[in-house]
Amino acid sequence: MKKVKPNRKMLAVNKTAKHDYFIEEVFEAGIVLTGTEIKSLRQGRVSLLGSYARQQSDGLFIIGMNIKPYDQGNRFNVDPLRPRKLLLHKKELKELNKEFQQEGRTIVPLNIYINDRGLAKMEIALARGKKLYDKRESIAERDAERRMQRMKLK
Repeated sequence: MKKVKPNRKMLAVNKTAKHDYFIEEVFEAGIVLTGTEIKSLRQGRVSLLGSYARQQSDGLFIIGMNIKPYDQGNRFNVDPLRPRKLLLHKKELKELNKEFQQEGRTIVPLNIYINDRGLAKMEIALARGKKLYDKRESIAERDAERRMQRMKLK
């Protein structure tokens, strides 16, 4: 697992991922994009809401990520919801596949950004779904922490 450098331009964040899942392990992956997709992505016209990763025969793909068509793209624009291949090392793919086979595990995108070299990268996480009572517990912990912070400020 690579350490993510702080000098990156954040494009989209999946806010519901940490609410709906227990994040177990985080990976950094590259994305295979067309020319108009990267231009639209640089404008921040991307949504990760409802997207997930799926292992297929020829690699790991992100499903449901919406990159809006580029305004000046005309005929070169592609389907905004098409599956896009994620680029990982073989070792990471094997580890993800092994862990993914266990019951209740999924691979969710956390955020997408442009790194210092100008390449589009995505943070994906191996996650386990939360039950309703787990979500309530997380909300209660967050509220208690906020109350503590308010009390310190007064």
